Amino acid sequence: MSTLIREKLLEQFDALPDDLQHRVWNFVQALAPSLPKGVPGTQLLRFAGDIPTGDWHLMWEAIEAGCERVDDS
Repeated sequence: MSTLIREKLLEQFDALPDDLQHRVWNFVQALAPSLPKGVPGTQLLRFAGDIPTGDWHLMWEAIEAGCERVDDS
């Protein structure tokens, strides 16, 4: 989030009465579980280059062969 948006958000939040600040807080907390979980990409860099090129080609072919098909079973 940009600094400008954060500043404007805090300005408006601070201007709200206490009961509305609590409502905003409850809303933000309700959103938190819906955020995707994961790790930063920088933590995954250590795996870069670990998959052999031949395996990449096999995976690519499997993806190409299986995409755009409907499995109606």
